[in-house]
Amino acid sequence: MSRIGKKKIMIPSGVKVEQAGTRFKVTGPKGSLEWDCAPEIKVTVENNAIQVENEESADRRRRALHGTTRALLNNMIIGVSQGFEKAMQIYGTGYNVKEQGGKLVLSIGYCHPVELPIPKSVKVEVKTPATRGNDVPALFTLRGYDKQELGQFAAVVRRVRPPEPYQGKGIRYADEKIIRKEGKAFGA
Repeated sequence: MSRIGKKKIMIPSGVKVEQAGTRFKVTGPKGSLEWDCAPEIKVTVENNAIQVENEESADRRRRALHGTTRALLNNMIIGVSQGFEKAMQIYGTGYNVKEQGGKLVLSIGYCHPVELPIPKSVKVEVKTPATRGNDVPALFTLRGYDKQELGQFAAVVRRVRPPEPYQGKGIRYADEKIIRKEGKAFGA
């Protein structure tokens, strides 16, 4: 049995959890999320706590879903109460980022600016809109209450121009380490 799945999830004040069969709706100050639980997993909501119950079973799927169910419910509660964020950086001379009309506009070395529609649950905060040389990056932060949608949008943004290993130009997560390669060495 999953050690994470055994832990109770405490429901903070200001967060409301509704259960209708296998359907869960979590509402808080940041937003509202809904999710369908797998029917073989039993979840109880009582006394401001959520408990994911699972009897010992030989069913591999049930054992796998035990910890996953608890983690997904916990992420929903954290998301609607505190929210999640991803800090991102853009390196490269002349690269910049801005938010314009519900779209994230990236000028990153292509002949045209790349426009990405921002999902409803994600907010973009641009701290430094343009790079200064290769040393000072453009900085922006993605914030949202849905962890999956936030992570997916961050991955889509990074995929527009992933960091290259020679000069480090491109879009990266703030905590990402890029392994740099040495360029060609010319002999004398």
